[in-house]
Amino acid sequence: MQVIRIVSRRVALAVLGVSLAASASAAEPLHSEMMPLAVSRGLILDLAEAASRAVAVGDRGQILVSESRTEWRQVADVPTRATLTAVAAVGDAVWAVGHDGTILASRDGGLSWVLQREDVLDTGPDAAFDPRQGVPLLDILMLDADRGFAVGAYSQLLRTTDGGASWQFVSTASDAPEADPVDQGGAVGDEDNWTLSDADLAMGDVSDPHFNAIARTGSGALLIVGERGSAFRSRDGGDTWERTELPYGGSMFGLIGYEGEHALAFGMRGNVFETHDLGESWSAIETGTDLSLMGGAARGEGGFVLVGANGIVVLRDGAGEAVTNQVYANAAHETPVLAAVLARANRSLVVSGDKGVDQFAPRRQ
Repeated sequence: MQVIRIVSRRVALAVLGVSLAASASAAEPLHSEMMPLAVSRGLILDLAEAASRAVAVGDRGQILVSESRTEWRQVADVPTRATLTAVAAVGDAVWAVGHDGTILASRDGGLSWVLQREDVLDTGPDAAFDPRQGVPLLDILMLDADRGFAVGAYSQLLRTTDGGASWQFVSTASDAPEADPVDQGGAVGDEDNWTLSDADLAMGDVSDPHFNAIARTGSGALLIVGERGSAFRSRDGGDTWERTELPYGGSMFGLIGYEGEHALAFGMRGNVFETHDLGESWSAIETGTDLSLMGGAARGEGGFVLVGANGIVVLRDGAGEAVTNQVYANAAHETPVLAAVLARANRSLVVSGDKGVDQFAPRRQ
């Protein structure tokens, strides 16, 4: 069981471009690696809209910015080489998080950055064991210019009330009974077929699941989703958290918050679930794909665009509308893994993944 659990976690993080073995050592150069082809060939894991420009973050501390959303340039002198996994903006205040517990901040729309937090794993012979040290942060949500949350591996939940000048760990533990474990099943097919069944992915409850995404709904409530169908919610601004479960034992990689207590969770094998009561109940949305979905954005009233493996783009124009699938291909006719998407007012999309950042114009159905 322990071996399976470790492998599962590495798979979940690798899908998002995060490797437990990829943490930068303290001896590496402090600043990001400048890469001439970062825009078209780099690993770009998340996108955000600041007031003045769009900001993209990715591998080895690389940050891109664009005023036009079509032409991108790399920012120099970013004070980290840790892989950056997520970015969020409030006006022209921008924050990015990533490996080694790294948190960066910018006050000028992403043009210059300061290091707010770093927690590189101490592997020295006399180091005390800390299960939260060095773990990657996977998402960030800023409620305003002062208050926000960052989440990551092994149930890492950090909170700031001073714009990121300091971050405190928040426990989501409660006295509520945990869900019963789900029986495991074997791999599909014979011993040479390593495709995992749904039962393999639903390996029962764990005390410290990875937190992959956090979002706020229109009511002000907060929701976190992560591995093995785990979910947590808060109706008091993050002071206390209640554990709930999705009707699927695999990992959810992203969240979209809508008005009221309406939210959408998406992730492994094309699974998408919608709730209108902050997770009291969930309904499955048929996506027509079993490709994992990594990034998403709201689109219209209750609509969405989701992106993931093999260039998959899943669209819904509004609540109750039909779900359609399209495939993004770049100029080299590649269909890369897509990790993030921005929905623009003209219906075009900005997408990013393991082949940089690009434009995509969905066909009208």
